[in-house]
Amino acid sequence: MKFDDYHINEDIKYNLEKLGFKKPTDIQYKSIPPILRGEDVLAIAQTGTGKTAAFAIPIIHLIHEKKSSKRTDYVKCVVLAPTHELALQITEVFEKIANKTRVKIACIFGGVDQQPQIDTLYKGVDIVIATPGRMFDLQSQGVLDLSKIDILVLDEADHMLDLGFIRDIQDMIHFLPKIRQTLFFSATINENIKKLAYSLVKNAIRIQISPKDPVSRNIQHAVVFIESDDKRFFLERIINEHPESKILIFVRTKVRAERVAKAMERVDIKSLTMHSDKDHEERTKVMNAFKKGTTKILIATDINARGIDIPNVDYVVNYDLPEEPENYVHRVGRTGRGDKKGQAISFCSSEEKPVLKVIETFLHNPIHVIEIDREDRAATIDFAKDNVVKEDLNALLREVEELELKKKKKRKK
Repeated sequence: MKFDDYHINEDIKYNLEKLGFKKPTDIQYKSIPPILRGEDVLAIAQTGTGKTAAFAIPIIHLIHEKKSSKRTDYVKCVVLAPTHELALQITEVFEKIANKTRVKIACIFGGVDQQPQIDTLYKGVDIVIATPGRMFDLQSQGVLDLSKIDILVLDEADHMLDLGFIRDIQDMIHFLPKIRQTLFFSATINENIKKLAYSLVKNAIRIQISPKDPVSRNIQHAVVFIESDDKRFFLERIINEHPESKILIFVRTKVRAERVAKAMERVDIKSLTMHSDKDHEERTKVMNAFKKGTTKILIATDINARGIDIPNVDYVVNYDLPEEPENYVHRVGRTGRGDKKGQAISFCSSEEKPVLKVIETFLHNPIHVIEIDREDRAATIDFAKDNVVKEDLNALLREVEELELKKKKKRKK
């Protein structure tokens, strides 16, 4: 089946063709018809399966068809996303698919001045894509009216629960109309998610896209056993061996992200970091630089592992293994997007071996191990250490030169 076969607006079909959408993915094929019929949907699908378009296409069509003019009287749909990066990404997809239709879209999130967002809402929008905190702020101020919405979407619901938004979402129900369409999308399912889902949906169509291997077939992923103190040397080697590649490196904490970046800087490797200590403006600049390829090395915490679509990531490096096994899938899923091939490599120290076992149990498969012989290992570490010594020596010589210049200036005075 092709998108041309769906009974959807011609402008939407044209936009999909322009975006390179030829035929629906599994989640799109199974979700679009029931959403068009106005049914509730509970969908479980891994990252990278095209689930944003699975709900964006039918929602835009339904709202466009109901509007008799470009005038917008009230918010008809709210899409909740766990992070502002994901909210912005969803907004981008909606705007591209809705181009030339009568549908107006706005994105609201915290960490920035709320006044421009308030002004946009007052002008009238049909679809609001929001993070929970800012949505409740504006709702409590009377700026955002949830009482008339026709469609509610929860995207990356499992991540929203991880971030502690369950109570907020439960409270939100009191402000919603009883008659509405609810679409619930999650990468994983457990008892807490089931409980939340069934408190929101009614007689939902349940869709589950769960391949035996949760890691995409487009991704070659492997693990290499490296002790913590030696990881930076092997990271340097990977980067130097792939100078034209876009590489996304995941670490456990924001402090670690900065330390790894500093270690790379000492060997003349430029990188950017992404973590929760950065404000919205900084994070946006970093993401744009990495997406465009002006920066090829990004070191990030798990804030970027969920749902973010970064084009053309050649390699993912798990500098530290993730503590949550699901995050392994989300991390490596940043490469090999769509029909592209990707590679992921994980560094595992002795103390991380129990974590690796948990991840392999979650995957139902062992991860391929790359063996490094003693000579190769020693050569990598020695070469990298030599570079560090040279860099430290150069830094020392520069300091000496600066001191000599200062002394000369003082003598002249």
